[in-house]
Amino acid sequence: MAENQAGERSEKATPKREQDARKKGQVPRSRELTTASLLIVAGVGFLWTGPAIAEVFLKIASRSFGFFRSDLVKDTWMFQALTESLFEVFSTLSLFFLFIYLAAAISPAAIGGWTFSGSAMSFKANRLSPAKGFKKMFGATALMELIKSIGKFGLVALVSGIILSNIFDDLISLGDETIESALPHGLSLVIYAFLGVSSSLLIIAAIDVPFQLWNHSKQLKMTKQELKDEYKDSEGKPEIKSRIRQQQREMSQRRMMTEVPKADVIITNPEHYSVALKYEDFGEHAPVVVAKGVDQIAFKIREIAKAHGVEIVAAPPLARSIYHTTKINQEIPHGLYLAVAQVLAYVYHLGTYQKKGGEKPQLTEEFQIPDDLIY
Repeated sequence: MAENQAGERSEKATPKREQDARKKGQVPRSRELTTASLLIVAGVGFLWTGPAIAEVFLKIASRSFGFFRSDLVKDTWMFQALTESLFEVFSTLSLFFLFIYLAAAISPAAIGGWTFSGSAMSFKANRLSPAKGFKKMFGATALMELIKSIGKFGLVALVSGIILSNIFDDLISLGDETIESALPHGLSLVIYAFLGVSSSLLIIAAIDVPFQLWNHSKQLKMTKQELKDEYKDSEGKPEIKSRIRQQQREMSQRRMMTEVPKADVIITNPEHYSVALKYEDFGEHAPVVVAKGVDQIAFKIREIAKAHGVEIVAAPPLARSIYHTTKINQEIPHGLYLAVAQVLAYVYHLGTYQKKGGEKPQLTEEFQIPDDLIY
């Protein structure tokens, strides 16, 4: 049962999965919305351009059947008449075709946006699988397509019957009209009937769009294992992350060691802890920790300090307190000012003693460290 739960696609798709699906051309699409939009735009386009189209065709018919005998004598008349007719037809229909083109470009992107993917057009052998073909034939998508087809047929038949019953008398009366009035009248009846039938398809589209969005979301759902694998791929595998952190620590330690020769004093535990302090007496800032470490790092700090002549002072409680309370490049806490001042004063007097001689200074073994800073 645990395996079934692990393989069940119950988790919502992550943004990365949605983005990958989009790159592959997997976006929600509604053919019903596209079809309805194209038909309605075509009807509206005919409504706007219909009178001009009817006038052009009437003019072409008049020219084609109303020529004079003198025109037949001319060798170029027929070619000229054909050229003029074609130009008038295409120039008149260009606006209508523009409407159709815009509808064809915009309507598919209404719910999924524009996307282009070579992967969607590439050959995939699994698409030839009979098993998958039967699964599609009897799946939820196929059932929805069957319901839509039945619904479209019934709806279009019903709407067509209602429209024909309303314009039946007008259609019969066309026979009593002249060709000049019958042509635009008949065309207007066709356009309004076409728009009525096309608009009825919006009902099917209103049902299909939510279904396509739901079906697309369902197809992109993920298993718990896929979520874990994606997280590992995006965040990095634990061993790789550990290696990166180790490299970052090593780089940080190398940068830290370059600051040790610039320190004023190294305070030690004396074996386990080492803390390097630097103090620039501008009257405003406290001493800053430029390096710190335990065990091997502490030993390395002392080794570098000896090589560069930096004074090393053993003060175990103070070394532990500074190590645990202060970060690299951070000033020491206010509560340790006095204790650190004792150490810096000792280092200063020791330097004077080494240059001029005299009585050798002694470092007190008692440091005033607040209870909340003792470690």
